[in-house]
Amino acid sequence: MTQQGVRWTADQVLALAPDAASRKAGSKLGAAGPWSEAGCADEGTVWGLCKGSGSKPYQTVVDIADAAGPAYKCSCPSRKFPCKHALGLLLLWSADDAAVPPGQAPQWAAQWTAGRRGRAEEKKAGDGSGAPSGSADPEAARRRAERRAERVTAGAVELEQRLVDLLRGGLATAEQAGYGLWEETAARMVDAQAQGLAGRVRELGAIPSTGPGWPVRLLEECALLHLLGRGWLRRERLPDGLAATVRSRMGLSASADGPPLRDHWLVLAQYDTTDPRLTTRRIWLHGAASHRTVLLLSYGAAGRAPEPALPVGLSLEAEVSAYPGAGQPRVALGEQFAPPAPATIRPPGMTTSQAAARYGDALREDPWLESVPVTLDRVVPAPDGDSWQLADADEDAALPLTPTARSRPGLWRLVALSGGAPVRVFGECGHQGFTPLTAWPEGPGDAVTLC
Repeated sequence: MTQQGVRWTADQVLALAPDAASRKAGSKLGAAGPWSEAGCADEGTVWGLCKGSGSKPYQTVVDIADAAGPAYKCSCPSRKFPCKHALGLLLLWSADDAAVPPGQAPQWAAQWTAGRRGRAEEKKAGDGSGAPSGSADPEAARRRAERRAERVTAGAVELEQRLVDLLRGGLATAEQAGYGLWEETAARMVDAQAQGLAGRVRELGAIPSTGPGWPVRLLEECALLHLLGRGWLRRERLPDGLAATVRSRMGLSASADGPPLRDHWLVLAQYDTTDPRLTTRRIWLHGAASHRTVLLLSYGAAGRAPEPALPVGLSLEAEVSAYPGAGQPRVALGEQFAPPAPATIRPPGMTTSQAAARYGDALREDPWLESVPVTLDRVVPAPDGDSWQLADADEDAALPLTPTARSRPGLWRLVALSGGAPVRVFGECGHQGFTPLTAWPEGPGDAVTLC
């Protein structure tokens, strides 16, 4: 449960915002002026009435005790979750005990909270009812899997031939052909139900004409794509872990079948990436006892935020189960024993040299791995010509920041937090460099989100 004496920080609240516009609008409502009859309950509910443009105030209620992240209800017409009123209410709650005092929830708030918690209990009871899961006809499921594998194999063979044609004609033809060639090839991979191949083909199409050295980058990515195709065609000869990784990289879904691991999981980072069809949410967690860093991956249709939403700096006691694949960090969230609550623990750090070595080790198990999660200890952000790097405070070594990191406003938050002094930074370390996601000052202080 959420204890009333422990309230979230403003950064943790704003991390829930679906976009920059909501973050700005919610911040304006984080003062007592527009609010009336606001309050909170020990079981983790926050409510209030917010004056709007109409005659009736908006009824806003947030259930913070949901172990998968807060849930929201507001009578405003916004289709964003959370809306600006929910963000403003949580900001008011996080900053001012007097403005949002403990009390008994009004009927409209209590009724909504009781209804959604009752449905959650019914669903939980239904999940544990002993009903068989999966297909009712295992033989039919096996035949469907075989047919899909045949289509994926046909797609892999076709892609191999297209790569051969590209290399025979010379990489310069890729620049002349334009993006249409790659999109058509990706569509063929989608038809073959090889979504993983389709995604990597689209990435290939974005490389030509991207600056000096693009032919080398294109050749490297073609080699990785060739390796993936050959891995699929010879998957029966691979070790079980690597074969599972190949199936995952090809886009074949699998269930999280690892043994449940119970721990207190610190939320290290949460961020979304979007394309015209899908929003992908990544949440990095660190186990206080297991010292494992794991990834929650969820998806939402375009325009809708995925679930769960877990602000950085919170901790939840829960079980997670790993997905198959050698060295894969992805897990599924299982039973949760308490709602997320503020935490003071920090993940242990390492040097930049150790981070680079960790990425190299991980590539042996997954050659297609873009990056690994690492926490750097005692690093200082420093300019490096036209770029930036994180330099070790205690040794002559550094990691360059990725182009993505250099273009984010979070870089300047990191520089301001450091002020030339060492900081601890969590992020993703890969072949393009390091992308910082969260940072902590060397002394006492809350986590600062950078993404």
